[in-house]
Amino acid sequence: MSKRDYYEVLGIQRNASDEEIKKAYRRMAMKYHPDRNTGDSNSEESFKEVKEAYEVLSDSRKRAAYDQFGHSATEGGFGGGGPGMGGMNFSDIFGDIFGDIFGGGRAGPQRGSDLRYNLDISLENAVTGSTVELTIPTLAACKECHGSGARKGASPVTCKDCQGYGQVRMQQGFFSVQQTCPTCRGKGKLILDPCGECRGKGRQRQNKKLSVKIPPGVDTGDRIRLGGEGEAGEAGAPPGDLYVQINVKQHSIFERDGTNLLCEVPISFTIAALGGELDVPTLNGRVKLKIPAETQSAKVFRLRGMGVPPVRGGTSGDLLCKVTVETPVNLTAKQRELLKEFESTISADNAHNPKSSSWFDRVKKFFEEMKF
Repeated sequence: MSKRDYYEVLGIQRNASDEEIKKAYRRMAMKYHPDRNTGDSNSEESFKEVKEAYEVLSDSRKRAAYDQFGHSATEGGFGGGGPGMGGMNFSDIFGDIFGDIFGGGRAGPQRGSDLRYNLDISLENAVTGSTVELTIPTLAACKECHGSGARKGASPVTCKDCQGYGQVRMQQGFFSVQQTCPTCRGKGKLILDPCGECRGKGRQRQNKKLSVKIPPGVDTGDRIRLGGEGEAGEAGAPPGDLYVQINVKQHSIFERDGTNLLCEVPISFTIAALGGELDVPTLNGRVKLKIPAETQSAKVFRLRGMGVPPVRGGTSGDLLCKVTVETPVNLTAKQRELLKEFESTISADNAHNPKSSSWFDRVKKFFEEMKF
């Protein structure tokens, strides 16, 4: 009986990658394994066929020869091991497939935890940048044992139960399950003579002082990462990172909108009507803002380049000054009289109040249409 094509046996294309070949083999081996098909001679033969195909196609040299010459390039003898096993234990198949699920891979000392520090800064410091001194409570490497956890002059020893891998394999029927080594608790090493300063932990609670540079343009929600400034790792493992979370405090004058700054500027109705100049604040000092005659309330004046620089570089935003015409209060009798006189001079002429005139015209039309 002629042999089937090896690619057909595994159900793959001839240009399949090594990973695709391996996955196909695992799938077919599980399907036809004798332990799952007790007494089924056909499944046993199929398993042997799958194993033979895999041993050829998983070897680059054998695969190249097979691709060129077919079955004549290979010889028999793909056996060994238990009946129908082809030199591979069934638990190895499950170990390959489920190893990651049950904690496969080397454990060992764990990297230190990352830390987060919430930093409140002023708008001025956010715009111009600054350097801030921080005190961070953290777990740092023990100064006595330098993080090893062993007494000075001694060293941790490799765990004999897991051979330093931090995990042991437990056989449960067909399944091979990896678990954290109970002896070393996953560290892979044992401290027989612990450091008296840290009691074998390799770490101590300390307050670490850091100087953090705040770049210009940062905003609320931005994070600054300081690599290696987090908690020290276990038994000399790498430390974690420190993330400084920025919160820009509310300002008494300015509001921020991206790279622009907003501020509200109250002006008297006389300046709004006649025009004038007034000093407005910026984060770079005072500037003169010219108010043209007949300026209406809510008019926005743009001062270019007086805003916030982008944190990644580029042109600064603008300062947007929104003027609000302020109604005078606490008037004297004389002032009231003057205002009434002024009002009488313009009440009969709608040219002085174009927006008001237009609005009243629309209201009148609305009332007529609605028949109020």
